[in-house]
Amino acid sequence: MHRRIIAPGALAAASLLLAIPASAASYTPGAPGIGDPYYPDYGNGGYDVSHYDLRLQYQPKTDELQGTATVLAKTTQDLSSFDLDFLLDVSEVRVNGAKASFTTSGPHELVITPKTPLAKGTPVTVVVRYSGVPSTKSAPGFNTWHRTPDGAVAADEPEAAWWWFPSNDHPSDKATYDVSVAVPDGTQAISNGTLQSTSSKLGWTRYNWRQNKPQATYLATLAVGKFDITTSTSEGGVPVINAYSKDLGDNDGAARASVERTGEIVDWLSGYFGPYPFSSAGGYVPNTTTGYALETQTRVYYSPKQFANGSNTSVVVHELAHQWYGDDVSLKGWKDIWINEGFARYAQWLWSEHEGEGTTRELADYVYNSHPSGDAFWTVKPGDPGPDGQFDLPVYDRGALAIQALRNEIGDDAFFALLKGWPKDHAYGNASVADFQKYAEQVSGKPLAALFDTWLFQPSKPAAPAARAASLAKAGTAVGRPKSWKKIEATNDVHGH
Repeated sequence: MHRRIIAPGALAAASLLLAIPASAASYTPGAPGIGDPYYPDYGNGGYDVSHYDLRLQYQPKTDELQGTATVLAKTTQDLSSFDLDFLLDVSEVRVNGAKASFTTSGPHELVITPKTPLAKGTPVTVVVRYSGVPSTKSAPGFNTWHRTPDGAVAADEPEAAWWWFPSNDHPSDKATYDVSVAVPDGTQAISNGTLQSTSSKLGWTRYNWRQNKPQATYLATLAVGKFDITTSTSEGGVPVINAYSKDLGDNDGAARASVERTGEIVDWLSGYFGPYPFSSAGGYVPNTTTGYALETQTRVYYSPKQFANGSNTSVVVHELAHQWYGDDVSLKGWKDIWINEGFARYAQWLWSEHEGEGTTRELADYVYNSHPSGDAFWTVKPGDPGPDGQFDLPVYDRGALAIQALRNEIGDDAFFALLKGWPKDHAYGNASVADFQKYAEQVSGKPLAALFDTWLFQPSKPAAPAARAASLAKAGTAVGRPKSWKKIEATNDVHGH
């Protein structure tokens, strides 16, 4: 309840307020979420980031991280304040050179109020100085900063940035990166893109990495530890940088036997998806206890557990396929995850065929027949699986089935033109399932709404086409398991974190 008192000076104040241009009222806070229904408080509204410059120092013994992040952006509305997603302790924020006030809100919001409101379309330079111990931070109730015996790793999905740099943490706001990290001599720092330079001073070595193509925040990675680093160039001319923790133990040989084939697999995938879209390729295997792999852009993260049963090139194929489907062309919203996972899984099916261990058709028949109509497998809708079902098996396997159904419908010529055309036409951008359907219709010249609805959006088992159903019935109800299935199945928890 407010009591309104009009003092003698109030009329004068009111007359001053009337003198302020009406446009000043348009300055409002940027939204604390970018508008993704799966994760309402992820990302932020009011601006678009073009570049992150991160200058860091990390001490593995204590897990202490110090940093200065310079974020280049442009406002998309008249802003009185705006948010960044971040968890560590901030000591100073500057906006366009002037000190700004800041506070925290919610589980991971850094709220910044610039000294002067920012008009729409204004270029903005935000400098954030910070420090902290990432392993002690959680939000909401979890931590994606992975400690290792000799360092730490930042690699997770759908979020990982909060623990090491302030960001607009949603795939729809992609940016380029410079990541400079100082670590004690004898320790290495690995990130995305290409290593620009290294320098040593007073017991510290600084590694300067550059990602010169747009990258989603969850695809940015940092690994600090003692690594054996290998470099090579693929036959197709792609520089390859791989790294292996020096204490991988029994998994070391299998990890190398798999990841060292990165250049070969990149060239092979280029035959299906078009030219490799980035300045380098590669992967790293740190000594973590996690069980998943992640398509961190140009520098794939692999858990040692992926190689616990021996080499597995299928997981390497999966993560490298994401460099086109997921990294080059990123999802508009997290509900569009099928474009990432369905095509990465289908790439594994293509690799199976390449290796003579089962054709895509045989794998599709096996998956289709492995799940009876009453199986919960069919209740997950790959085209919109919900936040709790986003990384469930049907998104991968039923997602790949949908791709095989599309191939059957439009024919190989249109299908393979589509595989190459999509990354080219949407290079370094974002797209939705609806965008993909429209593109597929454009390339094939066929209406595909019913097919997409049946395979991606209906919570029930699609009926097999009559000719296919007859063929399957003739072969018997049981379809033989392709030789590659065990290796493919071993990657089912590839993103299960």
